[in-house]
Amino acid sequence: MSDGHPRPGPPAGGAPGPDPDPTHRYGQAVQYEPDGQYGQYAWNQESQSQSQSQQYHQAHLPHQHQHPEPVREFHHAPQAGWSGWTGGADDRPHQPQQFHEPHARFLPQQTDGFQRTDAPVLPQQAYEFQHPGFPEPRHPADAETAGPPTASRAPADGREAGTAAAADGTPGPARTTTAAPDPAGGRRAARLAREAEAPDGPARAADGRKGTAAGRRAARLAREARATDQARGRAEASASAPGRGGSRRAARGGGAVPRAQRRRGGGGAAGQGPQRNHRWAGLVKAVALCAAVAAAGMLVLRAGTAVEGLGGGSPAAPHGPDPAPLAAGAVPDPGRVVQIVAHPDDDLYFMNPDLRYSISAGHPVTSVYLTAGEADGVNAAPAKGATTAPNKPAYAEARQNGIRAAYAKMATGDRSSAWKRTVVPTKGGGHAEVDVLVANPRVNLVWLQLREAGHGYADVPDSLHGLWDGKVARLESMLSSGTPVKQRFAYSKDQVVQTLVGVLEQYTPTTVRFQDPTPGRYPDTKQYTDHQDHFYGARFVQMATAAYAKDVKDRPRFAVQNYVGYFNGSLPSALDPQEAKEKLDSLDTYAWLDRQNHCGSDAGCGDLKVSDHPAGNRWTDSINYARGTGTNWLTSDKDHGLWAFKVLDGQVAVWHRPGPVGAWRGPDLLPGTGMDPGVSAVTLKDGRIAVFGTRTSFGARPADYKREVVHAVQKEPVADGFGEWQSLGTPETADETWTSDISAPAVSVDGTGLLAAYVRDGAYGLRGRVQQADGGWGPWEKHGGEDLHGAPVTATDGAGRRMVLSATSKTVVGWAQPKPGAPLGRATATGLPDTTLPLTAEGREGGVRLWFRKPGSGNVRTALLTADGGLKVNHMTDLGGLNGFGSVTASGHVLAGRAAGGQLGSEVGPGRPWGRSPLMFVGAPSSTMTGRNMVSLAVVGLDARLYVTSSADAPDAYLAPWQPVGPRNAAP
Repeated sequence: MSDGHPRPGPPAGGAPGPDPDPTHRYGQAVQYEPDGQYGQYAWNQESQSQSQSQQYHQAHLPHQHQHPEPVREFHHAPQAGWSGWTGGADDRPHQPQQFHEPHARFLPQQTDGFQRTDAPVLPQQAYEFQHPGFPEPRHPADAETAGPPTASRAPADGREAGTAAAADGTPGPARTTTAAPDPAGGRRAARLAREAEAPDGPARAADGRKGTAAGRRAARLAREARATDQARGRAEASASAPGRGGSRRAARGGGAVPRAQRRRGGGGAAGQGPQRNHRWAGLVKAVALCAAVAAAGMLVLRAGTAVEGLGGGSPAAPHGPDPAPLAAGAVPDPGRVVQIVAHPDDDLYFMNPDLRYSISAGHPVTSVYLTAGEADGVNAAPAKGATTAPNKPAYAEARQNGIRAAYAKMATGDRSSAWKRTVVPTKGGGHAEVDVLVANPRVNLVWLQLREAGHGYADVPDSLHGLWDGKVARLESMLSSGTPVKQRFAYSKDQVVQTLVGVLEQYTPTTVRFQDPTPGRYPDTKQYTDHQDHFYGARFVQMATAAYAKDVKDRPRFAVQNYVGYFNGSLPSALDPQEAKEKLDSLDTYAWLDRQNHCGSDAGCGDLKVSDHPAGNRWTDSINYARGTGTNWLTSDKDHGLWAFKVLDGQVAVWHRPGPVGAWRGPDLLPGTGMDPGVSAVTLKDGRIAVFGTRTSFGARPADYKREVVHAVQKEPVADGFGEWQSLGTPETADETWTSDISAPAVSVDGTGLLAAYVRDGAYGLRGRVQQADGGWGPWEKHGGEDLHGAPVTATDGAGRRMVLSATSKTVVGWAQPKPGAPLGRATATGLPDTTLPLTAEGREGGVRLWFRKPGSGNVRTALLTADGGLKVNHMTDLGGLNGFGSVTASGHVLAGRAAGGQLGSEVGPGRPWGRSPLMFVGAPSSTMTGRNMVSLAVVGLDARLYVTSSADAPDAYLAPWQPVGPRNAAP
């Protein structure tokens, strides 16, 4: 956010921050080496010499002022706790190196050879970590090294007990293995310290083979195994969920050697003498200590960013064996989040509560700020603005201080928690400030400190908009008063892109969050619906992610999430009161309501411009995704195989499971770049699958920026292989008119077998193209409607008639074919109450059932629409929920969507309580019927990895354990 809102709202706010101590390198407590290499922070080495040789002292362009229910676990089949990678030896991540000085001083994010820049140190800053106080590892590699040693600490009787704990801290089923010394004991102990190996024979209900009966048998056999072990008093009992026979052997006991032990080569009997038992216990403890030290060193040196390659191991073959499922409560790979915004506070207003969820879950989170947010330089409430002298560097510092305080409170509960502020050269030839939260080094802030426009929509050449359009050749820096960056710089358009590429290279995100690059205009005034810095900044990020995906090979795959900005204030509230209060609390901290100088800065500890009204224009009541809200990206073929389609690296990724029990393959990227988040899949009359989405191209000139609808069709039913992307064009042919603002396409096949694709256009009406009998496509037709927002949805009723539905700011409107093959009827008011934006539609019960959320609640609602005698709504039902937001997916008896906290919530039958999984995910979930009696459900996690589960379509069914598909998302 910044000053100059196109609609009523508070002036922009700022962020606080301490002064830096440049005696430390970014991420390492050592002296700078002027001639050294730039290390892991992948900035261009040329940048140092450029920044030394060039100073920019041009006069600053005067900036224009603004115009005035109980939560339960998922109903999973019983299964032993899952703790990390369970593939073969070649699939395990490498272990972190050992450190000879486990208590040595350290700072996060190891980097080499950054130039020293003198700067003052804030009073409360700390520069040294104490080993016992570093946060518990959350990376997959950290969990594997730090978790197992605790579980493998053996008692003196020579037995080893390991207990898997649920993500919420509740102990999971005990997983024990005999630890009698044997010739292979040392090797086995080392392996146990390196990995938490999942038990054999997990219940694979996810593949559709077992259904409800398999889950019941799994539960019964697991209970029998535990009862037998307790009766015999054997500590080596295994709580692994049985497959076809593994648990039967465990339940029988009777001297049978556990299968996992036989595989490792262990065969000695327990208790071969107290001396050997004592040596064994000592060995296990020593290995545990070493692994814990290694985990600490890894976390410290990488400061919450993942170890190179997300664990450093050689990734498994793309089409190798499926990894073991996640047990109920087990935490999947966390992934790494980088979010890039235009101004300090854009993240708090428009990306929260996603931001808070990620920090609370322990995910590495890095926020990047393109501009300094200096606005007019007046850090005062509107009533005192006229009597407060402007000071742009000080106001920029105050906003940074507010951001640091808000992040510190979210991460530690203490707004004054210390930060380490450093300066690093950028790949674009300038310098950036990088702040690391000392108490939680997974949290990083990167300040690029370019000039902001100072106005929401006016023509300001010295701005991101002016730089994009070529009105200025270079955009100058605006350094805050307390930053360790002392050399001024200026960036060309390409240098801004390269700077962002360098940030992505350093942090190797698996999820990239940024603002909406095509927000549209208001129909009456034609002013932008969002700040020009927001969406032109987002376009720079678009270009940078495209370059990063194309040019940087040694990296993990990444997904993208875009966020609606100012227009949230004109839409129904998406958050329930408690979530809205938590969001407002962060803004209260940022706004520095108490005026106490907790940051020790003369500039101030927050943004007083927003202190009169920290909620903004109702922005703390909502969060909306600009793209990726569709729930039709998982589908089934005629052989009961599954196909999943999501956008990774700007290309459509395909995962495929042949038949009901085949091994998953993928992700395989379809040729063609520039794909926007959110694709939909539809099955054609001949059984082939067609995939639809939108594609962004930049063109040679700024005016050539374009977003168009494209589709690709499977070459043969069931078989791998898709044809080339075909363009359906766009109803918005000029970027300047509506900022290329179209929605993702909604696609359906009517009873005649013909496709149709519908989008919301920039004028907030409905447009559509219909396939002709010869396979061609008709023109973009106008179907009316007004005040449409988000993306429309479409489905076909029992008679083969197509319906299209779209949300407005007050209700839902719809269109229906009078008969298959006929044109859509006129826009019809449904009479439904206001709803949050994402809608889900599915043909069932003879009509089309619609799911949506109640504003200000998060509860899921549903209504059945029919088309006999015109579009009608039969009745609406409130289904409850877990106070979440965003899209919900529905197939058979399964209903799932995002819950409060960011995890996936699910209802597995009418009247049954909602459950919550540990999965945090990108965009929307998707589900589909597989055959007549099986439901499959999928999400893409924040690690950009596909996770699937399934359930029998029965009233007493449960969801099988989540199955991660393919290798971990490491660098290739």
